[in-house]
Amino acid sequence: MSKKQTASELSAPEHIAIIMDGNGRWAKQRGLPRIAGHRAGAESVRRTVETCKNLGVKYLTLYAFSSENWKRPESEVKALMQLLERFLKEKTKEMMKQNVRLNAIGRTDMLPEKTRIQLDKAIETTADNTALTLNLALSYGSREEIVDATKSIAQKVATGEISIDDIDNCTISDHLYTADQPDPDLLIRTSGELRLSNFLLWQLSYSEIVILDKFWPDFAESDLYDAVTHFHSRHRRFGAI
Repeated sequence: MSKKQTASELSAPEHIAIIMDGNGRWAKQRGLPRIAGHRAGAESVRRTVETCKNLGVKYLTLYAFSSENWKRPESEVKALMQLLERFLKEKTKEMMKQNVRLNAIGRTDMLPEKTRIQLDKAIETTADNTALTLNLALSYGSREEIVDATKSIAQKVATGEISIDDIDNCTISDHLYTADQPDPDLLIRTSGELRLSNFLLWQLSYSEIVILDKFWPDFAESDLYDAVTHFHSRHRRFGAI
């Protein structure tokens, strides 16, 4: 099946989430510094956003920088923030052209001021776009997200805005960073690792998972088509028979 046929015949999942793993190992295999892998990974982001938009995906969530990534060497973190700033600055026009809305999830207040300013500018500029919402998970950890949601709910209980008996699954979902968005239908992880790495633990409860044994910079348009095709081959029961 050709790429053109695949794109036109497949019905896209509403929400795809991706753990973009393997940039550093991709660079190491080639004798390059780790930042070279991150730069190559940024190009994979561009391809993936464009392909998801063409497929009709409405939400795409990319695990860009985890809360644990702050533990990496200071030089690498600084280079990653500079790469993010450059990506946002260069790709905002392209997002406008593609009708893509940018959103960020995570404790973004921890980002350097210059990075936050560029991020806020890109989010504001693309706010009215409607074809695809691109969620960048930045300074993100799912456990931290659940803690933040719990604190917010507890505050509302303390002020009498809601009662303890009102709290249910919907209450939790409505206080997560992804409130008002559907849970991912499909999770893709590159590099062959078999773990969630503190990513969308609540939201991925019933997501289908596809693991690819290749590094993120090598993730191609055809890989996304194959993952979506694989998604459609599964019968989603959501705990039922």
